[in-house]
Amino acid sequence: MNKRIILTGALFGLIAVILGAFGAHGLENKVSEGSLDNWKTAVSYQFYHTFAILYLATFSRAKNGLINFSYWTFTVGILLFSGSLYLLSTREITGLTASFLGPITPIGGLLFILGWISLFVATIRHK
Repeated sequence: MNKRIILTGALFGLIAVILGAFGAHGLENKVSEGSLDNWKTAVSYQFYHTFAILYLATFSRAKNGLINFSYWTFTVGILLFSGSLYLLSTREITGLTASFLGPITPIGGLLFILGWISLFVATIRHK
């Protein structure tokens, strides 16, 4: 068991539930449908990669560099991809005009892709 991986996954899962509920109940009729859809995308991808992080704990005894790389790319990917979408989704009510956030989202997506590739290779190499 890798405590760091499980704690990270549990924290991201908790936050995803809270933000999902906030989006469904707190943002309804306050932001556009498009912004609400972006919020839902952020929550969904956070959940997908939370489960991926928790799956990494099954490899925790392997001390595998590829698994560690997947852990970090999924973690930073959630922060960049989902985090930027959360901020972009609430621009209508926060007044945030951070144009730098647009390019951050695909960087987070690229990190997700790299994490999945790393997990794929680690699984092939695992004995």
